[in-house]
Parts: sequence; C-alpha cells; structure tokens
Amino acid sequence: MPEATSRTAVPRRARARAFAAAVVAATSLQRRGGSWWDASEFTLAALGFLLYFLVRGAVVDRADEAFANARAIFDIERALGLFVEADVQRWVLGNELWWRTANFVYFWCDFPLIVGVGVVMLFTRRDCYTFLRDACLISGGIALVMYVTVPVAPPRLLPELGIVDTLEQFAHLSYQAQSMQSFVNPYAALPSLHVGWALLLVVAVWRATSSGAARGGGLVVLVLQSVAVVATGNHFVVDGIAGLVVCLVAWWAALWLQRRGYPWLRGRLAAWAAVPVDA
Repeated sequence: MPEATSRTAVPRRARARAFAAAVVAATSLQRRGGSWWDASEFTLAALGFLLYFLVRGAVVDRADEAFANARAIFDIERALGLFVEADVQRWVLGNELWWRTANFVYFWCDFPLIVGVGVVMLFTRRDCYTFLRDACLISGGIALVMYVTVPVAPPRLLPELGIVDTLEQFAHLSYQAQSMQSFVNPYAALPSLHVGWALLLVVAVWRATSSGAARGGGLVVLVLQSVAVVATGNHFVVDGIAGLVVCLVAWWAALWLQRRGYPWLRGRLAAWAAVPVDA
C-alpha cells in the first residue's frame, strides 16, 4: 500500500509542476498570441466584475442614512463654494447635443469602453491590460467598502436641489428598473468610479501607446466623464474627487503588483517547476 501511494504521488507531483510551468509560460508579459490562459483570464475578470456589481447592488436598505450623507455633502460643497451641480445641469439641458453627449458618455464611456480597450490590450500590450484589470478591481473593492460604510444618495434623488435624472428623462434608462435592481445600488454615489476609472483608462492608454490620437482621446473621455457625472445628476463634485483618490491608490497598488508581486510569484512557481522564469 505505501508503494502504491508513492507511485500515485509522483505523477501528481509531476502534473502539478507541469501545470506550474505552463502558468509561468502563459503569464509571461513577452508572450504573443493567444493561449489557454486567455480564456481563464476572461473568466476571472468577468467573475470579479460580476461580484462587484452584485455586492454593490445588494446594499440598498439604508435610505435615510444615504440621504443624510448626501445633504451633508451638499452643505460642505455650498460652504466651500463647490456646489455647481445645478448650474452645470441647467447649462447642459439648454442644448440637446450637450445632454445627449452627457448621457452617451456616462453610459457608454465607462464599463463598455473599459472592456473594449481591455480586450485590445490583452492581445497587444499584456502588461497594460494587467495594470488596467488590477487597478479597476482594486478600486472596485475599495469602493465597495465605502458604499457599505458611507451610503450616499445621488443629487438627482434630492428634490430640494431641482436636479433631474437625464438618463431616465431623455434616454429612458432607469437605474431603478426591475431588471437592474440586482446590479445597481442607488445609494452608491461616493466615490464616483466613472471618474476614477476614466483616469485609470487614460493611464493605461498612455502606457500602451505613443499615439497622440489615442492619448488625446483618453484625456477627452476623462474630461467629458467628469462633467457627465454631474450633468446627469448622478454625482456630486466631491464624489468625483473621491473617485480620483480611490483610483490613485489602486494605481499604486496595481503598479506594485506588476513590478514586485507578480514577478515574485512567477519566480517561486518557476523555481518549483524547474523552468526559466522568462519561459
């Protein structure tokens, strides 16, 4: 019996080392073309973002606290002379092109754009894709903690501000719709990851390419998104600032993983599998 167990353990150990060697090779930033790892990459990233939206949408039962926090932010902004949300929305509503642009940017230039850019980077600049993926997931995790601990209603839900929901009023897109309730938390205004993720997108694009058009496009998205979150009635100015701060922290963490964390892990796997670390 001990001999049989030993004979069984050897193939298992060999298979484990072969798998570790395959992971080292598949996760090399110098690799070109597709591999089995890409399928698992899509799956892991999709599960991570699905978990983010599910958890985010589950914390919706603290309306009183959310409205009180929103009014506190309004008082702070007004005291500091930062409350421009109503003026910005009035300006945007004065021109159909402007409110259509604000709605488009808020909806399409957030998660859909990030996914599209991420897929391109996965096959062209794997290091930039890894940075963008990690920074978005880390900032999402930080934001979830804030949504749970400090729920904040968006300005469009405060009737005394006179701010409307432009997505619902003009584009017939409602975050309160039954089909969206499992994924949307109406009291998750602070921080605004629309603004923060737009910043991370700019950083990833600047790292990935020297194209002036691509870099300029990223900057335009960041500027437009910073205006759109306010113009659509979904965020206070403070929410956007908080989103930038959260994503700056995630930026640093993602860089640390890329420069130290992942190389250390791949080095340990390569040593155990007895393969070159750059395989």
